[in-house]
Amino acid sequence: MKRNFPSFLLYTLSFFLMWEWLRPVEQLTKTDNMETFIFFLLIAFALSFFGLKRIWQALIKLLFILFSIHHFYFIESFFHLSWLKSFIADMANNLGLLSGRQWNDLSNEFRTLLLFILLWLMVYLIDYWLLHRQRIFLFLFMTLVYITVLDTFTPYNAKAAIVRTVVAGFAVMGMLTFYRFIQKEKVTVEPQFIRKWMAPLMVMIAVSVVVGMTAPKAAPIWPDPVPYFSANNPKVEQEGNGVGPQRIGYGTNDGALGGPFIADGSPVFKYEADGKNYWKMETKDAYTGKGWNASGSTSNFFGQGDLVPVYSIPDTVETIKETALVSINQQYRYHFIMYPAGIQKILSIEPSDSNRTPFVIDTFNERIGFYNKNHETVVPQGFSVDFKIPKYKANDLKQTTSMDPSNTFYQRYTLLPEGLPPRIKDLAVEITAGKLNWFDKAQAVESYFSNAGFTYDQKNVAVPGTNDDYVDQFLFETKRGYCDNFSTSMAVMLRTLGIPTRWVKGYTGGDFLEYSADDSTKQYYEVTNNNAHSWVEVFFPNQGWVPFEPTKGFSNGLIINYDATDGTSTTNQQTTPPTVKKPQKEERDESEDVKKADKSFDLESIWLKATSLMKKNWKSVTLIFVFLTVMAAILYRIRGKWIPYGIVLLYKFKKKDESMGAAYLVLLNQLDRYGIKRKENQTLRNYARYIDTFFSTREMSRLTTLYEQYMYQQNLPKGTWKGSRKLWENLIKRTIT
Repeated sequence: MKRNFPSFLLYTLSFFLMWEWLRPVEQLTKTDNMETFIFFLLIAFALSFFGLKRIWQALIKLLFILFSIHHFYFIESFFHLSWLKSFIADMANNLGLLSGRQWNDLSNEFRTLLLFILLWLMVYLIDYWLLHRQRIFLFLFMTLVYITVLDTFTPYNAKAAIVRTVVAGFAVMGMLTFYRFIQKEKVTVEPQFIRKWMAPLMVMIAVSVVVGMTAPKAAPIWPDPVPYFSANNPKVEQEGNGVGPQRIGYGTNDGALGGPFIADGSPVFKYEADGKNYWKMETKDAYTGKGWNASGSTSNFFGQGDLVPVYSIPDTVETIKETALVSINQQYRYHFIMYPAGIQKILSIEPSDSNRTPFVIDTFNERIGFYNKNHETVVPQGFSVDFKIPKYKANDLKQTTSMDPSNTFYQRYTLLPEGLPPRIKDLAVEITAGKLNWFDKAQAVESYFSNAGFTYDQKNVAVPGTNDDYVDQFLFETKRGYCDNFSTSMAVMLRTLGIPTRWVKGYTGGDFLEYSADDSTKQYYEVTNNNAHSWVEVFFPNQGWVPFEPTKGFSNGLIINYDATDGTSTTNQQTTPPTVKKPQKEERDESEDVKKADKSFDLESIWLKATSLMKKNWKSVTLIFVFLTVMAAILYRIRGKWIPYGIVLLYKFKKKDESMGAAYLVLLNQLDRYGIKRKENQTLRNYARYIDTFFSTREMSRLTTLYEQYMYQQNLPKGTWKGSRKLWENLIKRTIT
């Protein structure tokens, strides 16, 4: 295809088709700087149109990609290699994440690189379809499917995009059809031929578009699904007033609970401890009928090693002292500290700074934030924490039967919204009939959810309407939901009985990884977004805040001594299996976990060693890479001197006469590479005579005669290739430059 105006128009229309793939990305995702990616497409198509050598095209694109990534994410000068060192290390780390299929942990830098590579490959494919196949229907079809699916199932409006795609796609297909006819019929192309072809093509496209836009259309068979997706937002982390489906995980906005959630196995943190523990992030005390809010905010500062100012476990309660070492995943984006109930002190934390009081706790919701000396938020990387595990006595828990209703604390944690449906209290009274103390009543409500036909479900979870109460809908209409439904319902029902409760958010204990190499009594656990959870805490004046776990299939491991005489104790374990399990793994046989860990250990350790070696010797690796790149460039530059020898060596060991056909085609390619190009419509015999004249020989004509005999008869006399190979080698060697 010549580089003229029609071919320029082909590449231009192809660029606009490719642009349609990027338009929805800006609207539906958080991807910024889309103009950079569009400019990259423009450069890539321009390089393909002008036919620059592949090596130069690759070099220009690579420099543009590196410059763009540097501009997006790095502060240093582009020519300062420190940023490149950091980027290479990040690439090595992300390749490990890819091999481990941890897609959600990929860094933004690596995601940007992948998008550039994807666009690069797409442009290459389009160039191949235009120049060699002269067909682009498959790409047009994929583009139409892409934008119509997005138009159907997302807020993206593709009406204009469909029109643009049809116009550009049909124009490209029509022009490519014209070029295929010209090539097939071997007709000399004249400008008037193109105009005569393009005029009716443009008229056909214009009429089709006008008719398609103005003609009456049938109503849709089913309702638009986008409002459904918007109304049924999954249980997600939502900041501020943000809406839209996201993945499960910790978030600060719980004002509107309900709807399905999307599972997410992205790791949040790992910890080393004597056993599993629930990890708190915050508590909420004000139920609104739709969700939970904090009724106030009061900040309190404390430092590393100080006693954490939360409501502590009374001295009358027996406790077990423990320590946990926490390592937080680098993708964690909050400055809040996760901590076990009974926290005493935060002993050490990274990043560390001895000149600051790093922690601020909101005493209303007991959320701990991490700050620097300038009172700016800092995302923690890891810390160690001292905490106590309470060992409650049932007799002590059963002592509480009432509390002074005029107490401000009591009023705060028994407050309910006006208009709460009275049947919620009626149900709570019915469940706790015959129970005289708060503990027995709390246990009765906790057990109710395991025996009353409730189903644990992630997907078919209702969203309360304008006039619906979240708890009322769950208890009497759906009986289907996940931890938020169960925990909120228990907290509200106990409040209707005058028992103080609060709603707690955090994580369950996670999944067992392995035993500690330094201390066999300790284990490593991994907590992911799938472990995000909520539960209930009930206040007993003589015992403090005591956790309860109403969600089917979950256990908080609460230690309660039911026999004060022999000292035996039991843990709060639910025995009724859930109908549908939450996307977090229940405890399995530890030996099974160890076996799985052992299987993946070798590959993981090899990768860690490789990345560590890369980081330590990055200068040497960079020098080797530069050396290999220079050598590759030199070899490419002098390819005319060594490629012929390689070709001769390759065919030296071929004995079959059928090798004649492939060898002749290789010779044609080598002559073309040498600069003796075969003209359009030129026969092989005419081209052979031209070659013989150029090299003052008759070898090409003799080889061409044998090749034509092979092509038309599909047979050669025995020993033909052996006898003619010398002629072939001579011509190959003549192309050495």
